[in-house]
Amino acid sequence: MTPFEKEVARVLEGLQPGEVLAYGEVAAEAGFPGAHRAVGRFLKTNPGFTWWRVVTASGRLVPGLENEQTR
Repeated sequence: MTPFEKEVARVLEGLQPGEVLAYGEVAAEAGFPGAHRAVGRFLKTNPGFTWWRVVTASGRLVPGLENEQTR
């Protein structure tokens, strides 16, 4: 894993049940502000992480994945 991936994984693994963050918040907490798209790419290519706890900047569920995200 790259340093970016390790830090994003650390942030995602630290989420408590019921807690959600926006892609940009994950990037900022990982030390890479502005890397919100890279967070999305990380989640798409690493299915073992809690992708359903990451929402858009407006707090909405990811378009096209609403049904999966609300399970």
